[in-house]
Amino acid sequence: MSSQPFVPPASTREDSGDFYSSYDYDDTHGQGLVTFAGVMLMIAGVLNTVYGIAAIDKANVFVHNARYVFLDLRSWGWFVLALGVIQILAALAIWRGAPWGRWFGVASASANAILQVLWLPSYPILALTIIPLDIIAIYGLMAYGGRRRAARDAQARARPAAADQIAP
Repeated sequence: MSSQPFVPPASTREDSGDFYSSYDYDDTHGQGLVTFAGVMLMIAGVLNTVYGIAAIDKANVFVHNARYVFLDLRSWGWFVLALGVIQILAALAIWRGAPWGRWFGVASASANAILQVLWLPSYPILALTIIPLDIIAIYGLMAYGGRRRAARDAQARARPAAADQIAP
């Protein structure tokens, strides 16, 4: 069972408002995946922030006597905390529709996937859960992230043409 997204009738829409601009584009699957990527980055960012704080405090949720390639649990906690804050900012930029938000989200998700591999000895279940979320977010942003800007550019080109047709 599939449903269509809500699109208000033409009489209630305002051409000058930006609220409906993301809904006017007909590629709902792609926009949904971009929103999903923002949600995944937000979830990963919140988890990384919480677990980064826990690692800095050396909480008992981590594997004891874990061996790392370099650094220790507290140092990795600072890296994970900083990346969590960056991911939260990337998710907000994606939801805002900023043109640079797509690439910022891809960079933060890529950095997080690499960091989770290095963080694996301390909390393997969390790391193996977050890596696929990062991969899905990267896919959504790379495959569909640029279409939002293209849709807005097409709308901007159509508005002056529509105003010229109404004016005479």
